[in-house]
Amino acid sequence: MRNPLAYLHDSELVARFQRRCGLFLVDGAHHDRGKTHVSSGTPVHSDLSHEHLRVRWEKQDKNSNFKHKENGYADSGSSGPPQYEVRNWLLHFLFLISAGLGHEIFYITCLPCIHWNLDPFLCRRLVNIWVMVMYIGQVMKDMLKLPRPYSPPVVKLETRVDAEYGLPSTHAMAATAISFTVLLSATSRIQFQFEVGLLIAVTVSSLVCLSRLYTGMHSVLDVICGVLISAVLLFLTYPYWEAFDRFQLTSPIAPVVGLLLPLFLSYTYPELDHYSTTRGDTTTILGVGAGCCVGYWVDEQLGPAFVPRGALPVPLPTLTANGLASGAARSLLGAVALVGTRQIVKTLSLQVLYSWYRVPKNDDSARRRREIEVPYKFATYTSVGLVNSIFVNRVFILLGLL
Repeated sequence: MRNPLAYLHDSELVARFQRRCGLFLVDGAHHDRGKTHVSSGTPVHSDLSHEHLRVRWEKQDKNSNFKHKENGYADSGSSGPPQYEVRNWLLHFLFLISAGLGHEIFYITCLPCIHWNLDPFLCRRLVNIWVMVMYIGQVMKDMLKLPRPYSPPVVKLETRVDAEYGLPSTHAMAATAISFTVLLSATSRIQFQFEVGLLIAVTVSSLVCLSRLYTGMHSVLDVICGVLISAVLLFLTYPYWEAFDRFQLTSPIAPVVGLLLPLFLSYTYPELDHYSTTRGDTTTILGVGAGCCVGYWVDEQLGPAFVPRGALPVPLPTLTANGLASGAARSLLGAVALVGTRQIVKTLSLQVLYSWYRVPKNDDSARRRREIEVPYKFATYTSVGLVNSIFVNRVFILLGLL
């Protein structure tokens, strides 16, 4: 009997899901009745033997990317986009949009909008949970070192994170944690029907999880483990959420811990024998968390700039033309402030670090070095977190937008 874990981690299971959804690999091959016909005309069964899998593993680089062309398999390291055929465009765009809901850039732009337009309390709770689950997930990836699905047979629609390992899926972790943290936290803040909120949380997290299979970036095992890990983390930490809120807002050591702990975790991130985007992405997340943590404390000492009006839980805001216009203006100006802060601090920090380490200004590869990557990303995104949590809402008050 086949090992259930090996079955759930099998790339062919992901490829079958892609084909069921109308996504077919056509790079030198076409699919027909469960077989793959390579260009030589020799049929190769999709269900590969364990020996073939072992040989394929030996032909992989550090993370499931083929460097050889043998037995009809194409070199996935070749230049040019992946060759595939889409037969269901509705599902294609649905899963691509859903995949975008799990990217770091989405959370860095979406969570501040909650802070500016709905409730800073919810934003603070979500940022804390997001930073925790993402750090744990990223570290687990680089410690377990389990590969992503093989290509072929899987179609890989994303390439940026190809050098990262697979298990657990941090998209699945973040989507699960964020969706259900909103559900659990908003009940005391906003009036809504719990059953509707539960349906939305399940739908959003499920779509993000399935999108990781559709894009070929994770195995079924990666996604299941990501969901389960987030569920366990929420279960274990939920009783302490209120206590942590009080510590974060009122303790005199909160800003010191909130700044130094993420910085320490960034510098002690596990080293790999090849470059991966995980360290940089994790430093970005930890930097945002550090800036927000310090900013929330400062904002509380100055007096919160924005709190929901009325007795809690408050009704959901009425969708009026003026309300939508004000919300759009806040989101646009806030995004400009964050992007501008990011660009200014990134440029200045890189100039200082390049000068300190005597690196040529045109050497972009130097950004991958830990002594440059960690401080420049941490400084940049700590500044973004500070601007979001302290300054933006106060500017909105001056402009009459709050």
